[in-house]
Amino acid sequence: MPSVTDRYEPLDPEVLRDPYPVLAEQRMREAVFWHEGMGSWALTRYADSVRVLRDHETFARDPRRTGGTVPEPSLSVQTLDPPQQSAVRSLFMTALRAQDLTRIEERAHRLVLDRLDQLAGTGPFDVVAEIAVPLSVAVVADLLGVEPPPYGEFAAVSDAIMRSMDGGLNPALLEPGRVARQQLSDLVDSWFAASARPGLLARVRQAVAPDSDALTRLYVKNTARVMFQGGYSTMAAAVGNAVHTLLAHPGALHQMRDRALLATGVDELVRFDGPVQGTTRTAVRACRIGGVDIVPGQKVVPLFAAANRDPAAFTRADELVLDRTPNRHLGYGWGPHSCIGTTVAQAGLRALVTALNDHPGHLAGAGDGVRRRTATMRAFDTLPAALLP
Repeated sequence: MPSVTDRYEPLDPEVLRDPYPVLAEQRMREAVFWHEGMGSWALTRYADSVRVLRDHETFARDPRRTGGTVPEPSLSVQTLDPPQQSAVRSLFMTALRAQDLTRIEERAHRLVLDRLDQLAGTGPFDVVAEIAVPLSVAVVADLLGVEPPPYGEFAAVSDAIMRSMDGGLNPALLEPGRVARQQLSDLVDSWFAASARPGLLARVRQAVAPDSDALTRLYVKNTARVMFQGGYSTMAAAVGNAVHTLLAHPGALHQMRDRALLATGVDELVRFDGPVQGTTRTAVRACRIGGVDIVPGQKVVPLFAAANRDPAAFTRADELVLDRTPNRHLGYGWGPHSCIGTTVAQAGLRALVTALNDHPGHLAGAGDGVRRRTATMRAFDTLPAALLP
C-alpha cells in the first residue's frame, strides 16, 4: 500500500482560506504523496505536473483507456486524449480564432462600467453576484453568439456542475451534477436548433458536415456545453480571486493602468491565485514520478495551486509580480486539455481591471469573503466590497 498523509485536506476551512502555505510545506516534506480521500497520487512540483500533462501516452484523461466508462453527456473534447481529440478541438479553436475578441473585450468593459455605475453609492455589495457572474455569463454568451441565460438560474446550474467535480470526495454531489448537465445540454440543444446569431457556435455549426455521424455531433454539442459552463465557471472564479488579490495588494490596480503591466499583470493574477486547483489523470503503464512508483490504473493529480507557487519554476513565487515574464502558469491547465476559452477569460479579466481603473469610484473591501467549499475550483461564494468616492 502507498504511504498515506493527511496533511493537505482541500476542503479544510483553513486550506480553503489559504492553501499555499500548506502546499509549500507539503512540497518540501513529500512532493509526491498519496491522498486517501482523493484515491490518488498528488503532485506539488511544477515540473512533475507539466510532465504528466504532456505525456498523453502514459497518463490518460479518457477513462476508457484504462477500462472505465464515460456516460454520453460527458463525452466531449475534454474526455478525449490526443490524437483522438484533435479534430473536435481543432474545430473549436479555429472557430475561436475567427471571433473578434477585441470587440468582446470592449463590450465586457462597458458592462463592468455600467455595473459599477449602478453599484456606486449603494453601500457594500457582493462582487460575485454583482460583477463576476454577470460579466462571465455575458462574455461567454457573447463569444458563442447566444442569448445569455438568466444570471441567477445559470449560476445555480453551473454551481451544481462545478461541485460534482469533487464527486470523488463526496459522492452525494454526483447526481445533482448529472441533472444540471442535462439541463445545460437541453439549453445547448436549443441553441443548435435555432438560428444562431454570429459567433463561435454558428461557425462551428457551419463547419460540421450535414452527414456527420451521430457520435461526432454528440461530441460537438457536448463540447459547446463544456465550453459555456467551463468558460463561465473558470472566469467567474478568476474574477473573484483577482478582485480579492487586488484588494489585498494596495497599488497593484493603479499600476495596471500601464498597458504593458495590464497584459502581464492579468496573467500574474491567475498564477498567484488561480481558479483551477488541479486535474486528474490515470496511469496507463508503470512509471516513476519524484521517486515514487506509479502502477497502471492509479490516478495522479497535478495540483496546479502548488505548481504555480513552486520556487523551482517561479522566482519570488509567493509574491505578486505584475511584470513577471515568462509566466507559464497552470491557472487554466496546460496543453490540449486546458480551458478552450483561456484567451477569452483573459480578455474578461483585462476588461474588469481596465473598468475598475476607469471608474471614478475606489474599490474597497467591505468584510471577509466566504470561499466556496470546492476542491477542484478555487472560488468565492461571496466577496463583499464597496465603491467609495
